[in-house]
Amino acid sequence: MEKRRSVKVMTDELGLRERKKLATRQALCDAALKLALDEGVATLTPERIAEEVHVSPRTFRNYFSSKEEAIVAGLRDRAHEVADNLRRRPADESIWDSLRAVLLPSVETGMPGSDLMNLLGLIRCHHALLAEHLTGFEDLSRRMAEVIAERTGTDVQRDVYPRLLADASGIALKTSLGLWATGSTGRSLADIFGEALDLLSRGLPVPAPAHSADTGPPAG
Repeated sequence: MEKRRSVKVMTDELGLRERKKLATRQALCDAALKLALDEGVATLTPERIAEEVHVSPRTFRNYFSSKEEAIVAGLRDRAHEVADNLRRRPADESIWDSLRAVLLPSVETGMPGSDLMNLLGLIRCHHALLAEHLTGFEDLSRRMAEVIAERTGTDVQRDVYPRLLADASGIALKTSLGLWATGSTGRSLADIFGEALDLLSRGLPVPAPAHSADTGPPAG
């Protein structure tokens, strides 16, 4: 009985330690984005981010290799969650239904819209942030391709399909984010992205041309 109690205590301590690590990482991520928006990216340092969270610069470097990685970490984390959620979808569900089921909620329940739009604005203005952002999309595509291969019985190392579908989904998200961030559509990110996924699932049909309004009867 005593041995079982000791194992439980050790398990509880391990769980608490992991939760504390996750909380520290999230706090650093939140602080990095807040400071980047409030004080600018150019002068921001890892030391300043660590100071904001009341941890040492060494602790910061245990979680992130650079300030840019910390600033965009929220987007990278969502990519990991999406791949894990896709793996949990019912095996008999069509791959397109599964993609829609995991990808649409990922853009609806991420960071607040204002924070996301501001972050995208920062990314457009700073090459180092853009590089981290694109690396995140590469990571998402790689993880998605592995799961798609499992779901479709294809080989991620040999077959085109899983990589193509994963990359296409990632590009649909990237395109939707870019269009939404302009603020010119009057539509939600989820609505734009849903349309993008629908177009892809139907083979990307060419849309009907937009016709200008009639100005009157033809001259005659």
